[in-house]
Amino acid sequence: MTDIAAIEMTPVLAVLIAAVATYASRFIGVLFSGRIRVEDPVFEWVTAVAYALLAGLVVRMILIPIGTLESVDVTVRAGAGLVALVVFFVTRRNLLLGVLAGVLTLTALASI
Repeated sequence: MTDIAAIEMTPVLAVLIAAVATYASRFIGVLFSGRIRVEDPVFEWVTAVAYALLAGLVVRMILIPIGTLESVDVTVRAGAGLVALVVFFVTRRNLLLGVLAGVLTLTALASI
């Protein structure tokens, strides 16, 4: 195989490796899904860590944004985050509605 052919195969190989890794982990998940107890302390810890990571990323986006979000005033970003949080809890922890409310609020306030 020539050097040019190897370079052209690299993206294909990367996609194949990524696909195998993705589907292998999903297959393992399906195998063990019946054995997982949601009320298990380990599962509760994983859920808490996932929420903490999400909260940390949201706070970082509000306080230390990068890119286009830097041009939006911090009070506007914080206000949109507050609206998203209120909608999240008012709608019985509906993440989709909370995020949608936050995005719409941020867009509306930033365009003023």
